[in-house]
Amino acid sequence: MSGRLRVVAIADADSFVKWAASLLTGVSGVRRHLLIVDTPLTVSREQERTALTGTAFTDAEVTRLSFDEVRGWLSGHQPDAVVLAGRGAFVRLIGAQIDRLEKRPVVVGGLPGMSIPAQRGALEYRKHCDLVVLHSHRERRAFAELGERIGVRVPLGLATLPYAAPAERPSFVERVAPASFVERAERAEAGTQSRTRFDSVGSAVLTQRAGGMSESAVLTGGAGRGQATLRPPATDLVFAAQAMVPVERHERTAIADILVRAAEANPRRRVVVKLRSRRGEAETHLERDAYADLFSSRPANLVFSYQPMAAALERADGLVTVSSTAAIEALAAGVPVIALDTFGVSKQLLNTVFIGSGLLGSGEEVVRRQFRHPHPGWMWENYFHPASESDWWTHVEQLIAQRRAGTLAPRPVPPPRGGALHAAWHRKSVLGSADRSLAGAVALAVGAPLVRGILSRRRAATDTWSETGTDFTLEPSPHADSLRR
Repeated sequence: MSGRLRVVAIADADSFVKWAASLLTGVSGVRRHLLIVDTPLTVSREQERTALTGTAFTDAEVTRLSFDEVRGWLSGHQPDAVVLAGRGAFVRLIGAQIDRLEKRPVVVGGLPGMSIPAQRGALEYRKHCDLVVLHSHRERRAFAELGERIGVRVPLGLATLPYAAPAERPSFVERVAPASFVERAERAEAGTQSRTRFDSVGSAVLTQRAGGMSESAVLTGGAGRGQATLRPPATDLVFAAQAMVPVERHERTAIADILVRAAEANPRRRVVVKLRSRRGEAETHLERDAYADLFSSRPANLVFSYQPMAAALERADGLVTVSSTAAIEALAAGVPVIALDTFGVSKQLLNTVFIGSGLLGSGEEVVRRQFRHPHPGWMWENYFHPASESDWWTHVEQLIAQRRAGTLAPRPVPPPRGGALHAAWHRKSVLGSADRSLAGAVALAVGAPLVRGILSRRRAATDTWSETGTDFTLEPSPHADSLRR
């Protein structure tokens, strides 16, 4: 395809900004840009800097604008493809604006992290996209099965999780020589294995372990060639906090207690609670009991961090989470993991993806820092496929060629079933105070109780959230997670 393609990502919330920027950073030879749209979920400037750390995006390639400015910007710049990076209602609202363009670009949707179980809403809100990007063979199979079940057929592309793709990939080793990978993992668990990864500028990062401690050195080039720069020891226990799971306050308090005990068990090693938002900042999902508020007191070696996850992992001896995508980011960097199963393993906890991984562990194992490496047989199906199997960008190029040839069938956003009132409610629910229309205020007042009733009836219809034999769900999420904050 001649000429440099112009690709624009449109996002609002923190996890989607990180995902879209990282995804497009992995595509060479294109002109990229990021639009950050003003909604109640929009990243702060500090969150934006964190999300874009390690990506190829410069300040000149990022534009903040209001929703009403989006269509004009796209009309003036005429991108070849647009990546819609936001929650489902946001994607549909922006998609309707794109449909009004004289020259409609190829529309790509996607999800910013692990997406097991495949949720009905995630697919239905993106059924107008020309392609939906997923990140594992298991996810693609689950969404294909879900689509067959509900009659929604959308082309599905496979990508590597963009912020979990270091130069050295355990999955590649596992595919070629499984025994050597297992041996390496066993040595790492015994505390004798060095791990090699690469920093954002390509320098090898060598971590030498002895007796559970470590010393890191970066081999620099240029004027400093041959000299080693020492980094802090990789001894931190990093906890990747999540807004949605677990949902109950007593469960989140129990995790806080586990982390306090882990800090007290070894006062010389830090326990780092990795948070995504400061007070007053929004996240992709609504957090009701923030971890920063759950510690009545904490040891001096238990600290909060807002730095990029990649930076936190540089000092990590291991990572703990319930079901955060940070687990995959850690494994890709050679950092072992405990996927906490204290509250069970279920679709509601979004942790069924770890069944068979060898990563599930208890709170007591967290206190003892008994981190794990994944079973090799789990990896290929779950996020560690070779880069050669990722085909999403090839699909995008083919779709752009079809669009230029006039053979790409349109996939318009379907009109709202409730007419103008429904459309006004949808806009207001996404934009919040940024929508000052009278119609939006009226629609919100009338529509909110109706929507709650509809969702309640749909949740009661079946119960695929409790099924153990599938990787998808048919009912709305049991987590109350309004876009309005």
